[in-house]
Amino acid sequence: MADIPLYACAPRYIRTIAFPHVLVLIDYRTGRVRCLLPKSAAHWQDAARSGHLTAMPLPLAAHLLHVGALRPTSKPVSWGPPVSAPAPAPSWGSAEHPAGLTRAARPFTTTAGAALAATWAIERAGSRKSVMNRLILALRASVCAARRPASPAEATEAVLSIRRSAWHAPVRTACLEESVAAVLLLSAHRLSVVWCHGIAADPVRLHAWVQTVDGGPVAEPPSTLDYTPALTIGARHQQHP
Repeated sequence: MADIPLYACAPRYIRTIAFPHVLVLIDYRTGRVRCLLPKSAAHWQDAARSGHLTAMPLPLAAHLLHVGALRPTSKPVSWGPPVSAPAPAPSWGSAEHPAGLTRAARPFTTTAGAALAATWAIERAGSRKSVMNRLILALRASVCAARRPASPAEATEAVLSIRRSAWHAPVRTACLEESVAAVLLLSAHRLSVVWCHGIAADPVRLHAWVQTVDGGPVAEPPSTLDYTPALTIGARHQQHP
C-alpha cells in the first residue's frame, strides 16, 4: 500500500459505462469486464474528476492499478466521464434477448467462409489474453480499405452470409466472431460498415454487431437497441481504445 502513487488516470483502452446501479469497466486489450458497485463507482468518479488517487480507498486503488484499469501519472490528470446508460427494465431473470435468428440466403458464400477463417486465425494467432486487441487491430485495418459505405441491402447480405456459414462451423462462432467476419467480408468488397461493441444490464452482458454508416443495426432483433455502445469502429464514428 505504501507504493500507491498520488496520481493516476484511466488508459485509453479502458471504457467505462455507468448504469444507475453499477459502473462497468471494459478492458479492450483483453476483453475483460469488471464491475464497480455504487460506492466504489463513486470513488472512481471522484478520482476521474481530480486525477488524485487519494479520492479512492487504498485497497481499491491498488487493485485497479494492479489489473491495469488505472496507470500512474506524474501529475493530476482528469479522465473522461463514463458513458451514461439507461436503467434496464426489470426482467426478474426472465427476459429473452434473441440475436441472429434470421436464416440467410446465399450471397458472398465463398468469401464468407474466408472471412470467418481469417477471424478464427486472428483469434488463435497469439495469447488468449490479447484476442480482443488483435481483433480490434484487424478491424481498424479493414475499415481503411473501404471505398464507400455499404448499403443496407449489401450489409444485410454480408451479415446473413456470415451467419449461414457459421452455422456449419466446427468452432465457436458467436456475435463477436460474426460481426468481425462481416466487417472483413465487406472490406474485401471495399465496403464499410460500423462495428459496434456494447453492453446492457440486468444482467450485465456484452454484444457485438454491425450497423450501416448512417443507419441502425444490421440483421439484428429489436433487443439489440438495449445495448449501449462502448466502442465503435468504422467511418466517422471510429473510436480508439
